[in-house]
Amino acid sequence: MYKGVLTEIKKSKESLQPFFEAFTNAWEAIQLKRDSGETFEPAINIKIYSTQTTDSRLEFAKLSIHDNGIGFNDTEFQRFNNYKDYTKGFKNLGSGRIQYVHHFVKSNVVSVYKGDNNLRKREFILSKDDEFLAQNAIVFHKSDEVCDTVSETGTTITFSSLLDPRSMIYHNLTDEDLKNRILDRYMQLFCLNKPIMPTIKIQHFVHNDLLSENEIGLSDVPSIDKSLPISINYSTLSPDGRRIIHIDRTEEFTINAFKVDKRTLKENRIRLTSKHEVVESVEFEIDLISKSDVIDDFRFLFLIASEYIDERDTDTRGDIRIPRREDFEKTLDIFGTEEILLEDIQGNVNNSLAGMYPEIEALKSAHDLNFKKLKEMFLLPEESAYSITISVNDSEKKILEKFYKSEAKKEADLDANIKTQIDRLNMLDPASEDYQEQLSTEVEQLVQVLPMQNKINLTHYVARRKLVLELFDKVLNARLRVQNDGSRNNNEALLHNILFQQSSSNPEISDLWLLNEDYVYFDGCSEQKLRHVTVDGVSLLRNNLTTEEEDYRTSLGEDRFSKRPDILLFPEESKCIIIEFKRPDVSISDHLNQIQNYASLLLHFTREEFKVDTFYGYFIGENIDPRDVRSYEPEFIPSYKFDFLFRPSRKVADVLGHRRDGEIYTEVIKYSTLLQRAKKRNEIFINKPTKTASAFSIEEVLAEESVQLEE
Repeated sequence: MYKGVLTEIKKSKESLQPFFEAFTNAWEAIQLKRDSGETFEPAINIKIYSTQTTDSRLEFAKLSIHDNGIGFNDTEFQRFNNYKDYTKGFKNLGSGRIQYVHHFVKSNVVSVYKGDNNLRKREFILSKDDEFLAQNAIVFHKSDEVCDTVSETGTTITFSSLLDPRSMIYHNLTDEDLKNRILDRYMQLFCLNKPIMPTIKIQHFVHNDLLSENEIGLSDVPSIDKSLPISINYSTLSPDGRRIIHIDRTEEFTINAFKVDKRTLKENRIRLTSKHEVVESVEFEIDLISKSDVIDDFRFLFLIASEYIDERDTDTRGDIRIPRREDFEKTLDIFGTEEILLEDIQGNVNNSLAGMYPEIEALKSAHDLNFKKLKEMFLLPEESAYSITISVNDSEKKILEKFYKSEAKKEADLDANIKTQIDRLNMLDPASEDYQEQLSTEVEQLVQVLPMQNKINLTHYVARRKLVLELFDKVLNARLRVQNDGSRNNNEALLHNILFQQSSSNPEISDLWLLNEDYVYFDGCSEQKLRHVTVDGVSLLRNNLTTEEEDYRTSLGEDRFSKRPDILLFPEESKCIIIEFKRPDVSISDHLNQIQNYASLLLHFTREEFKVDTFYGYFIGENIDPRDVRSYEPEFIPSYKFDFLFRPSRKVADVLGHRRDGEIYTEVIKYSTLLQRAKKRNEIFINKPTKTASAFSIEEVLAEESVQLEE
């Protein structure tokens, strides 16, 4: 074997390919020995040797693999030396050994085989090192002599010194890691030969001291759970030369299915196999279940075998010549090329899995249902769902990213169209006879584009509100994790923070729309002491109190300026909104005077420029009995729609005689009723997609919502 073949056989992208080639040869050597009629205990022993650096890192030194197979007798050695020797069988092309020299400085082979009357030992070396090639071909036959030190045939291949020292896969290689890689690569081979498997031992040495070891035994190899033969059609160019079509000619494939413990198989997989080895260069997605799905503590491995795949293996083992549709289209001609496409293999296999395992079909239905719920939760447009590809392996985050990227592209296209329409105005000539007609045309085209942009903005607006409503409902029904793991059980604070973050003074970023759409536009604060409340940067309360006022402020041992209303809002001059939250288990009836007291303090102590005398109060809780409320305060009236009570007006007395009396409107409302009203408000957006997308602005929709709620 000479240097010229190195340019024909490229280095494999799989770093462990030379090891896999050696392992496959070891397996076949054992099979040849078994076929010759010998009785022996087949074994493959693998040793990883590392050195340890001064900073305790492990570095790869060498790797050896020993088998007690037939050995390199004259026939086998001649095959080894002859590039593309097909006489060995096993559908081998004889080119795998080239991977040895592509990855390692030196590969040393010591093999004991049966001579005419005795055992002989043959040793040879492979390398493409320049100094080596200057004196030898790729293979240097070092010796062949009688061997009387061993009692059985076998071969040891030792790979030394990486050609690429940066190949971390070897530096990080352990016996456990290599065991998993062997199982992953040879699962089908092991399953088909489980009754006659050799013992496979893997050891890891550091400076020749054994660090750890592993074995691959029968317990590591699952049996084939189910097998299903399928037929796949060839494809070719249609007679009119315009498209790819299927023809009646078919090839037989077999799906071998394995149910593997979830601790062993980390993800569900479909893989092609060639000559009973997994093809690393091709991986299919499973359409029905995600990679991480588990059914009854098992995951699934589907290995696809066919004579067709074996015949299309190339000189670089595992590089399969089966085209994808895109590549096939580029090579089609009028001469009727016929091929089976990778997409057709994947499609046929996936379509067959539901019939093999109904439980997989059920899991797919569950994924579809979750996807539907996600679309409904975020108001994801149906047209985008058709324009993007969603996989069962996509996380919710990934699905949303795909949707939003699609929507962003649409919005960019809309903006570009709007810009084009506006730029076209430069082309109009007001002095021309058909000016009005041209202007009308341009306006009509612009009007067709603008509503779609409004629809996108409105969808995002409503989707956020839908999320807030969902969160509010979860808190109210104690379904959040923080409500059940002991980290937070103050439901009043959770609900308060959803509406208006505690200690905040910016209603614009609140969700007070749950109570009233207008409230997000007012000045205000949440959970602040009265003495710290400001309006437009000015303190709300006066400091220059009279003796009588100071006495009232601190009477009964209280410091009334330290009181902390839950929420204060100031919609306009002389008006104030006071909102108080109570825990869902607290009776509102016991606290009906609280808002009245806050109103009294504000009436007496606000600065002259504010002088608040009109108040709107809201008690929000859940433990509300209308009869109990009215027994305390008969002036409260049950509403005719939705479940709340209101008191139209009550006097706020000026007990110091410095200002005129004020008035307060008060509502007592359940959190659940608040949620019900807010959901109704949001439904008005959701149930009018066409109208809101075309005829109405957001402000107009809000106006219509107000009218409908009143009705």
